Amino acid sequence: MTIITPLSRFITKSVLSKEQSEGVGAKIRRSIGRPELRNHDPFLMLDEFDSDATVGFPDHPHRGFETVTYMIEGQVQHEDFAGHKGTIGPGDLQWMTAGRGIVHSEMPVKTESRIHGLQLWINLPKEHKMCEPQYQELRDGQIPRATPYEGVIIKIIAGESHGVKSQVYTRTPTMYLDFKMDKNKTVTQNIPSSFTGFIYMLKGKAYIGDKEFEGEAHHTLTFSEDGAEMVKIQTKDEDAHFVFIAGEPLKEPIVQHGPFVMNTTEEIYETFVDYQHSQNGFERARNWRSSIA
Repeated sequence: MTIITPLSRFITKSVLSKEQSEGVGAKIRRSIGRPELRNHDPFLMLDEFDSDATVGFPDHPHRGFETVTYMIEGQVQHEDFAGHKGTIGPGDLQWMTAGRGIVHSEMPVKTESRIHGLQLWINLPKEHKMCEPQYQELRDGQIPRATPYEGVIIKIIAGESHGVKSQVYTRTPTMYLDFKMDKNKTVTQNIPSSFTGFIYMLKGKAYIGDKEFEGEAHHTLTFSEDGAEMVKIQTKDEDAHFVFIAGEPLKEPIVQHGPFVMNTTEEIYETFVDYQHSQNGFERARNWRSSIA
């Protein structure tokens, strides 16, 4: 009897995330959203931010997508025009559905010496772009872990890994996993055949697929879209820390203008009018100023 070993997806592109300025003095490394990788349906943007506590992202609007903030080090305060306010710290998650409109501020806690984390933008399907805003927030201890092998720890932020499921609800089907692997380890991760996906390397080196493509820190590694339902990941002579992100492509038109993402130019124009006139989801934006900016 012949045992057929399933093929792993392979890496089709590696993009270095170069440092740039964003917000008020913040330094970020943009992964998805760079000219070399403008979008990766359903993902619009991934930023790795790593700055001191003197910078941040004061009052700004969003419509038509979700922002997912995952902290690695430090604490960030957030506040919006609906009165939602709080702080997320190391290992914590904020999954914000902007929907029809939100205006908010994201600023570091001033006592911190460093803020380090990731922010992912996920597109919403047309039928959800004008939904009511919603937050899902989890502390580090509320995010489940899988340990398929000694020296391999997987945090399941969204989706499922090795029989462990996240409680996060995703309007756009999404998996978001944080891997920490000791050196000389091998693990496989299942992925639905229809999903697009990528790995973003935070630290160390990992070797992806049967051809062992070498991924280094601050690089985005996009998966082949060949229907394979598994990704093989190895480490060799050093530890690795990375996120594994994948989702169901929406296959819809994307028209983006800054913090607004819709399906048509006309809808973007309507969004500007709504924001300028504080209407159709932006009513509470009139005269609102955050207390943390």
